[in-house]
Amino acid sequence: RHRHARGEQSEREDTSRLRPGPLDHTNRCRRRDKALPYPRPDTPTELAMQSCLGKSNAASIVPTQHGVRSRHSKSRRPGHRGGMVTSPHIPHAAAAEGDTSSTIVTTTTPAILKKLQNGSDVRGVALEGVPGEPVTLNEEAAYLIGAAFVDWLAEKKGKKPGDLSIAVGRDPRLSGPALANAMFAGFTSKGVGRVVDMGLATTPACFMATVTPGAAYDAGIMLTASHLPFNRNGAKFFTRDGGLDKADIEVICEGAAAACEAEPSGHAVPLDGVEDGVESVPFLEDYAATLRELIKKGAAHPDTPEKPLTGMKIIVDAGNGSGGFFAESVLRPLGADTSGSQFLDPDGNFPNHSPNPEDAQAMDSAVRATVAAKADLGVIFDTDVDRSAVIDGDGNPINRNKLIALLAAIILDEHPGSTVVTDSVTSDGLADFIEGKGGKHVRYMRGYKNVINEGVRRDEAGEPCHLMIETSGHGAMKENYCLDDGAYIAVKIIIEAVRRRLRGGAGISDLLSELREPLEEKEVRLKITADDFKAYGGDVLDELKSAVTSMDGYTPVDVNYEGYRVNRDEGDGKRGWFLLRQSLHDPVMVLNFESEIPGGVDVMAKDVVAWLREKDFGSLDASAVYAIVEK
Repeated sequence: RHRHARGEQSEREDTSRLRPGPLDHTNRCRRRDKALPYPRPDTPTELAMQSCLGKSNAASIVPTQHGVRSRHSKSRRPGHRGGMVTSPHIPHAAAAEGDTSSTIVTTTTPAILKKLQNGSDVRGVALEGVPGEPVTLNEEAAYLIGAAFVDWLAEKKGKKPGDLSIAVGRDPRLSGPALANAMFAGFTSKGVGRVVDMGLATTPACFMATVTPGAAYDAGIMLTASHLPFNRNGAKFFTRDGGLDKADIEVICEGAAAACEAEPSGHAVPLDGVEDGVESVPFLEDYAATLRELIKKGAAHPDTPEKPLTGMKIIVDAGNGSGGFFAESVLRPLGADTSGSQFLDPDGNFPNHSPNPEDAQAMDSAVRATVAAKADLGVIFDTDVDRSAVIDGDGNPINRNKLIALLAAIILDEHPGSTVVTDSVTSDGLADFIEGKGGKHVRYMRGYKNVINEGVRRDEAGEPCHLMIETSGHGAMKENYCLDDGAYIAVKIIIEAVRRRLRGGAGISDLLSELREPLEEKEVRLKITADDFKAYGGDVLDELKSAVTSMDGYTPVDVNYEGYRVNRDEGDGKRGWFLLRQSLHDPVMVLNFESEIPGGVDVMAKDVVAWLREKDFGSLDASAVYAIVEK
């Protein structure tokens, strides 16, 4: 059984929009494709870099805020010593114009490598440009993590490195090519038999490359930092059994740290790829072909079976991430009119809006584009296309609870009685909607990995579970390897839209007519200043559990998998609730409110504030919830 396993992701949101610093390398691996999916020299991006550094600096020794980094004109094998550097975390710089054989040496530390673990992903700062955010994920880190991954994979598969095949894809982030080159060098240092550069890719595609005939690599790796700003990057790892778990990433980071400790002066990494050691085999078109076949089969159009989207207008907002292929290689060949789509070109500066369906500005932009194009449907993706949301023909956004309800309606029609697992902050109206459709709703923990794994666990225990989805838009289906895949979600919704169109019925929003939505909702974050923030947060929750019994009108929810959720009787059959929980990784407690009456959030906030002031938690900064009451 394929078990998706990624992301106990950090809930720290960072939407800073700052100009990037020096970037980007040109990859000169053996290539069968005609065009690189990232800027070549003398593109505006490269010219901007040269303007920042000056060509003489870009060609030899690069000054940085951390020191200097050597550039070597003579090619060296991966693992061969190069020049010395002065910092444990050195940012990227561009290759010199016309220099196709230079290498670079950066250094890192064991401590930094261990801190790159982000649940079941690797994530760090990969470019300069944001004050107070030094580079932590540089070439040496990528080299060592790549080498350590080979050790893990060889043991897992019971194969020698020479018998392994590993493919790497990336989103358009400016640091992607440099990190990929370094990772390739790490693979080659271990003697991996086949190393493949998939170029521009999506996270779901990197998994699908491990199970698709003709590719079927032993592992796929996606270089991405999801919707985070331009200076971040990371890696998500897959085998055909699914994504790696938190424990697996810990082993890899520990292995990288041990190798760093043994050889602290770094390794030479070619700036232009590992010569003659990397194949270029793009995979997005193969993945797009799979999605097209799913739509043709699911829509079963009686008149135009090969072009079932004929007569439909569907626009895509890719946010300058990896999702532009969906308009160009999935929808358009099936007959859809995609004119009016926006931000399809990959651009690691993300110049138009955050590539994040949860971001209000991003969704507003997609809504405007859908309405302006008079489209039947709009689709918006995050950077690496493991999340999506849609907009109906009237310009109504369908994300968060609405997206879950829409998919639940589709799945429950196909699989009556199925369990639907969500995260802890979904609405009471959604629970009633799912149960009204004959399904069973399980409100589990935050973190899409947690949600997906709970659904898999229940299904394997004999409780059919066909949909596992978080309010962020990470949605997985049993029929699709339990993989959270934004493109697959869009495909399911498009198929439903075609079927309803063929029946002459209403659009997809009609499926949501019975969904009761909250009138008000609010989320605030309370910072914990205690050193042992996990223990302190647990103590705060224990105090809340004791206090709720004496709070008039409040009743604790029977089952709490995360934090403490409390219902409030708002009269006339209305119900509000609040949930206090700990962040998965950060010294923060998150407080969510939802109400079905005007002013209901304020009422609950006042009661929570009264309790907080009575207890006077010295290491809990509750100013954010005080602000609701004092506004």
